[in-house]
Amino acid sequence: MGCAGSTPKVDESSKKLRKPKPWKHTQPITPAQVKQMRDEFWDTAPHYGGQKEIWDALRAAATEADLTLAQTIVDSAGIIVSNPDLTVCYDERGAKYELPIYVLSEPTNLIRDG
Repeated sequence: MGCAGSTPKVDESSKKLRKPKPWKHTQPITPAQVKQMRDEFWDTAPHYGGQKEIWDALRAAATEADLTLAQTIVDSAGIIVSNPDLTVCYDERGAKYELPIYVLSEPTNLIRDG
């Protein structure tokens, strides 16, 4: 009979953000080492393509502990969230932005300073 009367697909950009799944680094790692990995990623990320403004918004959302505020940042930048943990996103032009898990959360084997 066709698709008449079928409900429209939910807008992808309205996906609710959630914290990423726990992850473990290959070896125990210090907060300083995680920070260095993150800094290196954010310094080089724009060179992989996409728009600087989107990378900046993703960085702000990734470092935001408050998921509601992170959601607002993503929504206001027009970012289409493919994975609710922000690991895969797109901009309105279709450019893909992949974020490694280490920029989104702490590893389970983080070395805490005594």
